[in-house]
Amino acid sequence: MKTSVHKIGYLSGLIAFGSTTGYVIVQLMQVIGVLHFPLDEILIYGTSLCIVLPFLFEMLALFYVTKEEKKIWSHAALVLTIMYAVFVTANYIVQLATVVPMKIKGNAEDIRLLEQTPHSMFWDFDALGYIFMGLAMLAAIPVFERQGFQKWVRISFIANVLVTPLITFVYFHQPFSEKLLFLGFPWGITAPWAMLMLALLFKKSNSILIRRSGAHS
Repeated sequence: MKTSVHKIGYLSGLIAFGSTTGYVIVQLMQVIGVLHFPLDEILIYGTSLCIVLPFLFEMLALFYVTKEEKKIWSHAALVLTIMYAVFVTANYIVQLATVVPMKIKGNAEDIRLLEQTPHSMFWDFDALGYIFMGLAMLAAIPVFERQGFQKWVRISFIANVLVTPLITFVYFHQPFSEKLLFLGFPWGITAPWAMLMLALLFKKSNSILIRRSGAHS
C-alpha cells in the first residue's frame, strides 16, 4: 500500500513541477512580448490548471505517509491545498471556458465582470489560491525531519513560504503594474523546487520500502 502511495506522490510531484515550470516560462514569454492574445492567456491559464490536481495528489500522498504523531500537520496542509484548488480551479475554468472565447468573438464587454484583471473578483480568487498554497506548505513543514534528505525538502518548503508575502503584495498592491511581477518572480523558483523536492523524497522513500520488502521476502 505505502509503495503505491509513494509512487503516486512521486509522479504527481513531477507533473506538478513540470506544470509549474511551464507556467513560469509562459509568464516570462508574455512579459517580454513573445506571446500575445489569445495564445498567451490560453497557455497561462492552461498550465496553471495543470498544476492543481498533481499538487493536490502530491499533498494527499504526503498525508497518507506521515507518521501518526505528525498527521495533524499533513492533514492541515491537505485541507489548505484543497482550498487552493477550489479558488484557482474556479478561476481558470471561467477564464478558459468563458472569458477567452468571448474575447476572441469580440464580446469582451459582456463578460467584463468575469475577466481576471487587477483587483477584480477572479484576480482575488487567484491571489487567495496561491496564498493558500503557501499556507499549505507552511503547515507541512513540521512533517519533515531536520536531517537527511527531509531537511532539504523542509528548506524548500520554508523558501516558498517566505516568498508568499511577496506574492500577496504583488496581487493586492494598488496600483498594479507589470514591474511588480518581477517582485514575485522568486515564486517561480521556490514553488517548483518545493514540489520537485517532495517528489524526490517520495522516490527515495519508495526505494527504501522496496529494499526492505525484498530483504524480508
